[in-house]
Amino acid sequence: MKKSVGIVKPQYKTFKDDFFFESGRVLSPITVCYETYGQLNEDKSNAILICHALTGDAHAAGYHSVDDQKPGWWDEMIGPGKAFDTDKYFVICQNFLGSCCGTTGPASIDPYTGKPYGLKFPVFTVKDMVKLQKKLIDSLGIQKLLTVAGGSMGGMQALEWAVTFPEKVKSIIPIATSGRITPMAIAFNTIGRNAITKDPNWQGGDYYGKSFPRDGLAIARMAGHITFMSDASFHKKFGRRYATLEGIYDFHGYFEVENYLRYNGYKFTERFDANSYLYIIKAMDIFDLSYGFGSYEEAVSKINAKSLFITFTSDFLFPTYQTEEIVNILKKHKRDVKWVNIESDYGHDAFLLEFDVQTEEIKNFLESV
Repeated sequence: MKKSVGIVKPQYKTFKDDFFFESGRVLSPITVCYETYGQLNEDKSNAILICHALTGDAHAAGYHSVDDQKPGWWDEMIGPGKAFDTDKYFVICQNFLGSCCGTTGPASIDPYTGKPYGLKFPVFTVKDMVKLQKKLIDSLGIQKLLTVAGGSMGGMQALEWAVTFPEKVKSIIPIATSGRITPMAIAFNTIGRNAITKDPNWQGGDYYGKSFPRDGLAIARMAGHITFMSDASFHKKFGRRYATLEGIYDFHGYFEVENYLRYNGYKFTERFDANSYLYIIKAMDIFDLSYGFGSYEEAVSKINAKSLFITFTSDFLFPTYQTEEIVNILKKHKRDVKWVNIESDYGHDAFLLEFDVQTEEIKNFLESV
């Protein structure tokens, strides 16, 4: 049986100096929430940064208390003897900028007004997230990360690290990700954005202490949830089964898949802030590695870190051709790159479910770094 890292506690660090956003906006102070697993070695050369996805948080492994029923979101991958072996490595996971899970974001209190920032919070980018992560890494005295890894939006951050701070990373492991999302992905995010902003309770983002835009956020999450799965996984999990035998010929009956989306959509509203969701999907939409460079190839060619790319055959949110494009550019420029395309019916969610194959590949890769 695989061991857990055990009980872990969130840690917080506040940076009081001005933080400059890519947009030109400035904010201070900014508080960062993060967790660490394992021990940092004497020369601080065994540090690994794990970047979480869209609605994730810093709690990547272990439990917050003895009564905790659910471990961190990547507990199967982080711990003694696991892919990111905490007997060997010092693993850090930081809740990224703009989230609502401990790091400063739209729901945080503006010290100058005493009220939540709301839409006064600066629009942030993936590069801004990475710049804040670098501040934390620097504050821990770590000169160079052994690797930066993450799935989905976490993989975007890993790519950004390698392009923006190449001197700080020895290797990267981008999983189920890309250097820019597809128009189809933007389209799904647009549905989510409209669901939230058209909810009467949203009130232009000024809903704190009032009625929460629960319906809008739930529908946004439902739209997003569809992209996490695949046609095969929908068939396998739900088929065309009805959840109720009543109401087939009116609007009171519903399929099991409808029940699933409704349940997960509204469950999500219990833990996430609607404005944060808007800001984060905006950051995902505008992310493009080529920004500031002459071309996409020029940007990707800046990656000098040894890299392991992992994709999944049924992922239609981040289709494999996007990774193939990056890998071909890196090979053209004689970079040390490996790409593993895992056969899976789980769709985009596979990086949170296909543990065994990922573990083997990641373990071998880290031993070679």
